[in-house]
Amino acid sequence: MAELRLLALGDSYTIGEDVAPTQAWPAQLARVLSKCGHACAAPTVLARTGWTTGELLAALAPAALAPPYDLVMLQIGVNDQYRERAPGEFQRDFDALLAHALRLAAARAARVLGVSIPDWGVTPFAEQDARTPQTIATAIDRFNALAQARVLRVGAGWVDVTACSRRAGRAPGQLCADGLHPGAAQYARWVDSALLPAILHQLQQG
Repeated sequence: MAELRLLALGDSYTIGEDVAPTQAWPAQLARVLSKCGHACAAPTVLARTGWTTGELLAALAPAALAPPYDLVMLQIGVNDQYRERAPGEFQRDFDALLAHALRLAAARAARVLGVSIPDWGVTPFAEQDARTPQTIATAIDRFNALAQARVLRVGAGWVDVTACSRRAGRAPGQLCADGLHPGAAQYARWVDSALLPAILHQLQQG
C-alpha cells in the first residue's frame, strides 16, 4: 500500500517554531498514523513564523507542491488575530486558502482539515501585550468560529487544539524557551487528544 502524502499549511504553530522539525505536530502526526496502520511519508510543510492568511496565500502560487495529497491540513489565523486584522479580511483570505486546500486534495473534502488557532493568551508572552487574556481568548474564539464555519460548510473536517493549548497553559515542559510556542510535549498532546481521532475519522470517510 502506498504511503499517505500529508501537506500542512500554516504559520509558526504548524512549522513548530523553536522545536526540531521531527517534533513539530505534522511530523509527530505522521509517525503516530504510521503506528496506527496508515503508513505516511514525511509530511510536506508550507509554513512560516508570522504568516497571516494573506501571506500564506501569496506563498502558495510559487510553492513547489506536488498534488494530489492524501491529507491537507490548514492551520492559520493567529497572526491575523494578533495584528487585529478585520474579520472580513480574514474570512476572504481563509476562503481562498480553503479553496486551494481542496484542489491540493483533489477535491476530496474529507481529506481536508482545518486546525484551530491555539490560545497564546495563556502564555507568559501575553504578559507583554496590552490586551488581557480574556480579550485575547475572545478574539481567538471569534476567528476560530469563522474558520470552523467555512471548513464545515465545504464538508471538510475541523480539529480543535485550542482547548489543548488552554489546558497546557504555562505548565512546565509545555512551552518552548520563548514562552509562547508549544514544546514537543504539547504538540504530542495535540496529536494524541485532538488531531489523531479527527483524522482517523476523516480517513474513514473516503
